[in-house]
Amino acid sequence: MPRTPSSGTPAVRRRTVLAAGAAAPALAALPSAPASAAPKGKGPRALPGGGDLGPNVLLFDPSTPDIQARLDEVFRRQESAQFGTGRYALLFKPGTYHGLNAQLGFYTSIMGLGLSPDDTTINGDVTVDAGWFGGNATQNFWRSAENLALVPAGGTNRWAVAQAAPFRRMHIRGGLNLAPSGYGWASGGYIADSRVEGEIGPYSQQQWYTRDSAIGGWVNGVWNMVFSGVEGAPAQSFPNPPYTTMDTTPVSREKPFLYVDGGGAFRVFLPAKRTGARGVSWGNGTPRGTSLPLTRFYVAKPGVSAATLNQALAQGLNLLLTPGIYHLDRPVRVTRADTVVLGLGYATLIPDNGVTALTVADVDGVRLAGFLVDAGPVNSATLLEIGPRGASRDHSANPTTVQDVFVRIGGAGPGRATTSMVVNNRHTIVDHTWVWRADHGEGVGWETNRADYGVVVNGHDVLATGLFVEHFNKYDVQWFGQRGRTIFFQNEKAYDAPNQAAIQNGALKGYAAYRVGDAVTSHEGWGLGSYCYYNVDPTIVQHHGFAAPNRPGVKFHDLLVVSLGGNGQYEAVVNDTGAPTSGTSTVPSTVVSYP
Repeated sequence: MPRTPSSGTPAVRRRTVLAAGAAAPALAALPSAPASAAPKGKGPRALPGGGDLGPNVLLFDPSTPDIQARLDEVFRRQESAQFGTGRYALLFKPGTYHGLNAQLGFYTSIMGLGLSPDDTTINGDVTVDAGWFGGNATQNFWRSAENLALVPAGGTNRWAVAQAAPFRRMHIRGGLNLAPSGYGWASGGYIADSRVEGEIGPYSQQQWYTRDSAIGGWVNGVWNMVFSGVEGAPAQSFPNPPYTTMDTTPVSREKPFLYVDGGGAFRVFLPAKRTGARGVSWGNGTPRGTSLPLTRFYVAKPGVSAATLNQALAQGLNLLLTPGIYHLDRPVRVTRADTVVLGLGYATLIPDNGVTALTVADVDGVRLAGFLVDAGPVNSATLLEIGPRGASRDHSANPTTVQDVFVRIGGAGPGRATTSMVVNNRHTIVDHTWVWRADHGEGVGWETNRADYGVVVNGHDVLATGLFVEHFNKYDVQWFGQRGRTIFFQNEKAYDAPNQAAIQNGALKGYAAYRVGDAVTSHEGWGLGSYCYYNVDPTIVQHHGFAAPNRPGVKFHDLLVVSLGGNGQYEAVVNDTGAPTSGTSTVPSTVVSYP
C-alpha cells in the first residue's frame, strides 16, 4: 500500500539553487496572417484582430502524425528548465486520441479545444512527476492542464505539482494521484471545475485546495486540505483529519478558455458568474456564458512593445498573449469594461524600468488570466494593480477576475518590487494566484530580491479563492478592505532573514503572514496556513502567523502554523491565541475558530 504520511511528516522545502535554463527554440509554426498596410498619411495603422498563435503553440488533431514524439520533445526541453525562457501551449482539437502520455515540464500548458472537456478525450495520461529533482515535487511549478477528458492508461493519472500549476475543467475517468513516484515531498496545489470519477490521493501533499468540482473520494491529508463547492468532498473535520469543507463557493466565475467552433475558427469562451456554486459548470453540456471570436483579440507575440499592446486595447481589442516573454517599458493599461487579457503557455510580462506591469481601471468585468509577471531589476512600486487607489464603484454584478495570474520576484534573475499585487477594485475575485519572492534561483538574497509586501487588498468585498503568497520581507498579505473573504491560504515566511533584528516589527517579533487592518470590522477566512523555515538563523522567533483586530465581525476558521524541522518558531497562531510550535517535530499548531 502507498505510504500515507501523518500530520507529523517532516518536510524539507525548495532549497536547491538551480541554474536558469537555456532558451528553447520553437518547435513548429502555424501559418502567419498577412500584415495590414498602413494608409499613407494617416498615422499608425489600426492593429488587426486575430491571426496565428505563434511558433510555440502546438496544435493537434486526431490525425496529426507523431504526436507523442512532439510531446516528448517539448518535455525534454522543459523538464528541468525551471528558470528558462521556453514557453509552450499544447492545444488538442476535439476528438479522441489514443496511447498518449503528455509529460509536462515547466511553462507548459495542455488544453482541449472543445466547449466541454468531454469533447476532447485522451486515452492515456497527462503526467507530472519529479524524476528531474530526485523524486521531490516541491519545485514542480508553472504548468497547467485544462479542458480535457482523460482515461488513464493504468486507471490513475499522476499530477504531482507544487504552486502555480492549475488543474481546471478536467474530467478524469479514473483516479488522480497528486504525489510523485516514491511519495517524496510535495507542496501544491489547485483543482477547479473538474470531475474525478475515482479517488484523489494527495499522499505526501502538504496542502491543497479544490473548488467547484465532483470527486469520487479523497484519501488523506497532511496539513491543510480545503474544499468549497465539491461534490464528494470529505466532511469537515479540521484539524484531524485536516479537512476544511464548505458546501458551496460564495461567488465564482471560471477562467476564460480558447476553443474551436463548428467551422474550425478559434473563439474565447467567457463563463458566467455563479453564486453559491457547487459541482462543475459544464455538467449539462454547453456551459453558461458568452463567446468572442479571435478577431476581437489582438494576438500578441513576444517582442511586441507595451505601446502596441496599449494601442490594441485603445482600439477596443482584447489581448491574447501567446507563449513567450514580453518586456515592458510602460504599464499595460486596461481601461475598458469587460476587457479580456488571456495568456497562453505562461506568457511572461517583465517591467524593465521600475514601472507597473499592468493596471486595471475602476470598470466592470475585466478578466485577467493565465500569465506570469516577473519583476525586473529596477524596483517597481507595484507589479500588478487591480483598480486605481480610491476605487469605489460597485462591481458586484460583473466583477473583475484574476485567475492563474502569477507573480515572481527573483529566481530567473535580479528582480525587485515594493508591493507585488494591489487590489483596489471592489468585488474583485482572485481565483488562484501564487505571488512568490524567490527563495532559490538567480538573483536571490535578503536584499538582492527585496520585496516587502506580497498582496495588498484595499478594495471592499474582495474574495480570494486559492491564495498562495510566500517569502516576502515584511507582510505577505495585508487586507484593509471591508467584507473580505479568503478560502484557502498557503504561505511560507522568508527563509533567508539573516537574524531576529531583520524581521523585528516594532514591539512584535516578525511580520504576520496575513494581516487584517485595524480599521476592518468584517472579514472571514477559511483554511489558512503559514509555515516558517528560517534556515539562515534557526533561532528566529515569529510571534504569530495571523494578525487581526479582535472583534466579532472578523472571523477565522481552521488556522495553522508549522515550523519546518524547528528552523524558527511561532509563539502563537493568530494574535496571542494558539499554542507555540513544538520544537523540531514539524507538527502544526492549530486554531479551529477565532475569535
